[in-house]
Amino acid sequence: MKPTTSSKLISSPNMMLPASVSREKRAALGKDLRTKVSRESHAGWRQHKQRPDPVKILVDSSKGRMQELLPIRYGRMSQSPFAFFRGAAAIMAEDLAHTPSTQIRVQACGDCHLVNFGGFATPERRIIFDINDFDETLPAPWEWDLKRLTASFVIACTNNDFKRRDSRRATLACVKSYRERMSELARMPALEVWYQSIDADAVMQSLRNAGTRKRLEKRLSKAHERASEALFPKLTELQGGKVAIRDEPPLIFHPQTLGEKDLDSVMMRILGQYRNTLNESVRVIFDRFQPVDSAMKVVGVGSVGTRCGIALMMAASADPVFLQIKEARKSVLEPYAGKSIHENSGKRVVTGQRMMQSASDIFLGWSDTEAGRHYYVRQLNDAKLKPLVEIFDATTMEDYGRLCGWVLAQAHARSGDASMISGYLGSSDVFDEAIADFAEAYERQNERDYQALRRAVRSGKIEARLES
Repeated sequence: MKPTTSSKLISSPNMMLPASVSREKRAALGKDLRTKVSRESHAGWRQHKQRPDPVKILVDSSKGRMQELLPIRYGRMSQSPFAFFRGAAAIMAEDLAHTPSTQIRVQACGDCHLVNFGGFATPERRIIFDINDFDETLPAPWEWDLKRLTASFVIACTNNDFKRRDSRRATLACVKSYRERMSELARMPALEVWYQSIDADAVMQSLRNAGTRKRLEKRLSKAHERASEALFPKLTELQGGKVAIRDEPPLIFHPQTLGEKDLDSVMMRILGQYRNTLNESVRVIFDRFQPVDSAMKVVGVGSVGTRCGIALMMAASADPVFLQIKEARKSVLEPYAGKSIHENSGKRVVTGQRMMQSASDIFLGWSDTEAGRHYYVRQLNDAKLKPLVEIFDATTMEDYGRLCGWVLAQAHARSGDASMISGYLGSSDVFDEAIADFAEAYERQNERDYQALRRAVRSGKIEARLES
């Protein structure tokens, strides 16, 4: 089903306005869009009459997944409205297609919620703050990412038992930051926009809570311990005198129990094709590592049931690297934003990630198999820092909202028309308030959908497995 707005497509990462069109003219074109899609029209949410059953959308999105793992997926989603939201990108994609949109396109994340941001190491080993999940990335209207992100803030704040006024402050901080940063980016030369990044020092300076700064400082000091050298003793053991990945079922396992055949040979085919997608200079270092073992690894919430594995590669007896091989399926945005130009969904993910992130893993690449499944590959937990949103206080959540809005503006400006988006947003808080209204209304929709899943579990329609 196509978006309900009648606005004509203005631009996309693959169709920009001519370079002869000035920034001022682009901004004016963006401002003119308000007559067709007012900023106030984004406020609120009301489901349309033909809205599909949310549980059916979840079940449909599970087709082709490893059926034995689906109870874990539904078990994780049934833990809280926030956990449900993380796994319900397909539901919200359908809903977003029925919201007002300027139809200015960017490379969108597609699953833009506040836990899909965080810290990680650049190839130069700096720790930066950026978006870090791109399974659903696709060119799409910029508003879709912002609406999903702000809805996630309201849901997370509710999960933390914040007062409504504190929740709204965090949401408004996110939108205001996006609007103001987009205005700054609109005035920058194109290359300067591309070079923008947010490092750990900038994050530290943005935090007002002394306790939060101290915790982050401690985590930053240990960040590189999450690299392969630190993971090696935690994830491996000796088996018959040889190093192997340690089974921790049902989350890490060698898949004989699930009827999969010869995982190592499948992984070898994937890695062989993947190697050809790496930059030639990176292949030199990749070829120093030899595969030692591979296993399946259950990750996240929305990804549970997709085929995800880890491969242990070693250049010497104490020189390991872990690669994550993750199945890439069609983006949940495709039915509404259009088919990807990339036939291989792994390439779609990798291209979108490189387009949106200010720095990406040197081992990022893609592959497929004889079975027709697509994969992308990256390092496993390379100095990765996840936001501990469940322990954030109201002040930290507001600061974090400001950071996420900043990052999202940068990511969108790298592929989209910052001047046009900024022209539409303007300098007042009209759009900010409208999006905050939408986020609060969608939090209530998410609660209703969550309860629908819970009913399906209680009735036995869906099997859910709770982990200890």
